[in-house]
Amino acid sequence: MQTTEIHEHWSSRVAFILAAVGSAVGLGNFWRFPYTAGENGGGAFVLIYIFCVAAIALPILIAELMIGRRGKLSAVGSTRELARAEGRSSAWQVVGWVGMIASFLILTFYSVIGGWIIAYIPTAAFGSLDGISAEESGVLFGDLLADPTATTFYHTVFMAITVFIVSRGLAKGIETAVKILMPLFFVMLLGVLVFSVSIGDTQSAFRFLFSPDFSQITMEVVLQAIGQAFFSIGVGSAIMITYGAYLTQATRIPFASTVICGADTAVALLAGIAIFPIVFAVGLDPAAGPGLIFVTLPVAFGQMPFGGIYGTGFFVLALFAAITSSIALLEITVSWAEEKSFLNRRQSAYLAGFAVWVIGIGSALSTNAWSEVYPLGMFETFKETGILDLFDYITANILMPLGGVLVALFVGWRVSDAAIVEELGIGRGLRYQIWRLALRWLAPIAVGAVMYSLTIGA
Repeated sequence: MQTTEIHEHWSSRVAFILAAVGSAVGLGNFWRFPYTAGENGGGAFVLIYIFCVAAIALPILIAELMIGRRGKLSAVGSTRELARAEGRSSAWQVVGWVGMIASFLILTFYSVIGGWIIAYIPTAAFGSLDGISAEESGVLFGDLLADPTATTFYHTVFMAITVFIVSRGLAKGIETAVKILMPLFFVMLLGVLVFSVSIGDTQSAFRFLFSPDFSQITMEVVLQAIGQAFFSIGVGSAIMITYGAYLTQATRIPFASTVICGADTAVALLAGIAIFPIVFAVGLDPAAGPGLIFVTLPVAFGQMPFGGIYGTGFFVLALFAAITSSIALLEITVSWAEEKSFLNRRQSAYLAGFAVWVIGIGSALSTNAWSEVYPLGMFETFKETGILDLFDYITANILMPLGGVLVALFVGWRVSDAAIVEELGIGRGLRYQIWRLALRWLAPIAVGAVMYSLTIGA
């Protein structure tokens, strides 16, 4: 297969692993996983979630990295070139388009949530959470969301950081950032974890997370676990296709994919262990929903010794996780723009970042000045759905699952065994057959069930 390779390469396998883990480890681990586990019975959900990561997310992740390294172009270019090389229709480039559109739209509201995290760092550091009650915490978060100047400002700061890193390129920008942020992230995560375990109700937290009550396993819990595994690893958003294009042949894709999934799952579980001991220690609700981080946890921070230090560390930790994901989300569009236009890396990053920022203002204002703006309000399902929630719904419930299904169908049914075996280097033994079976049948059916449940079934 011949392609016109225009990209840099990762300087090492370690650099790639750090970047890939950083892209997967994000707000899905710190914001979504804890409250989703809390809402779905704790241990039973965690058990199914781990199985879904291994059986559904991992096979698709391997396929995405394979597409990227085989094509050596942007997500759109790689799928197009691989399809042509396999004698298939170039229309299969829709795989890359769906992922790129999903990642672009995700970043428009992800940056707003990242901005909320930035806002909470000085709030925690300067003692504003000390002794705060649940009612006061709700008011504090509500005041932030109600202030259009604040939400737009912090959205702007978050996007400026993201654009600056991506504009510097693979080696000087993304690699440098992840080599600094990811080690610091893991050190801080362990620090926060030790602090939480030492002063919180660890026994209740472990019982909640790791003692499954199988009577709570329902089809809804299973579907939520599949959706969380998909969202957390980030498959279907073209991130791994894009990052795969920068891989050298020396990297073993199956092994690297397993490390990425394992690290992401470990961080999600460690985040739960870091959060729930505090939640139980102060008698808060583990099923507090999306407000767990911004409303419930600040109450816990305010009631514990050294809560200001703990809270500051926690929000800095979450910010690191958010940035390593946001640079991956922006890189997908920048890679395509750099490939398809006369723009260089810096110009592509500025233009793509500006577009994300402009559209993201709608999400920033959707909690205040535009709180009654419902773009698809003519449809009953979206009758009172604001801009941020609408983009969240479209990307999480439609585009990402659709992207994942298309990847599974494309590689599972339209790419030859010879090309896959050559790229993965695992032969055609039992491991290959199990992966192929999961990619062809299990992943599309499972993700399709989630899509049906979250859209038509809803």
